[in-house]
Amino acid sequence: MTRRADRIRHILQTRFAPAEVVVEDESARHAGHAGAAPGGETHYAVQVVSPAFRGMSRLARSRAVHAALAEEFASGLHALSLRLRTPEEAGG
Repeated sequence: MTRRADRIRHILQTRFAPAEVVVEDESARHAGHAGAAPGGETHYAVQVVSPAFRGMSRLARSRAVHAALAEEFASGLHALSLRLRTPEEAGG
């Protein structure tokens, strides 16, 4: 089985053709909290810089990422901390 972080990165790269994608597993910080699992891989911080976000509100960007990761949520992903920007917003 591949690591969830690798799957998340692959899905986001495929769906949004980002200039930048960073996926960090923060599960250890949430041990003992709701949704945390003994094996981790439940809580992630995700940063994506993509032209696909142009013209989208912050809420629409979040909804698009959550929709893209629906299968991961169905299989144990519990929470995402998202930073979703266009290249212009990222200064590039």
